[in-house]
Amino acid sequence: MAERSFKLSLNNHELAEEFFEDTRLLGIMAPVKDYQFCWYLNSLLGLDFRINHDIEIQLKRKKRDYFFTVFDYHESIGSLSYYLYNNQDDGEYLLPEFKHFDFLWLMKGDIVSDEALQQTISSIKSIHGVQLVTELTNEKIKNKENLVF
Repeated sequence: MAERSFKLSLNNHELAEEFFEDTRLLGIMAPVKDYQFCWYLNSLLGLDFRINHDIEIQLKRKKRDYFFTVFDYHESIGSLSYYLYNNQDDGEYLLPEFKHFDFLWLMKGDIVSDEALQQTISSIKSIHGVQLVTELTNEKIKNKENLVF
C-alpha cells in the first residue's frame, strides 16, 4: 500500500480576518516610552495595562529578529479586552504602512460602539505627549497578520 503524506498549512489571511472580527483599532502617535504611555493610560483613564510577554510579537526581517511588546488589560465586567502594541523595534515596524504611529490600540472581545470609541479617542488625546489618535479600518491595514498573537 502506498504511503500518503499530508501537508498542513495555515491560511494566515483567513486567520487574520477571523481575529479582527468585531474589533476596533486605533493608531496613536505619542513619542514616549511604552511603559510611560501605559502609566499615563492607567493613571488618567483608570485602566491597568500590563506587559504580557506571552503574546509579544516576534518578526524576522533582514535576517534578524525583532520583538514588539504588547500590553493588555481586560475589563472585569464583560468580555472587552484592550491590547496596546508597540509599533517599533530598533527601526523596524510592526505595521510598516503606519510608520508614523508609535502605538496601536486594539479593542477586542465585545462590541465597541462609535460613541464609546470617540470617548476613548478623546481621553487618549488628553494625555501628555499624544499628538494624534485615529481609527484604523481593516481595509487600511495591509499587514494584519503581524497583529495576530
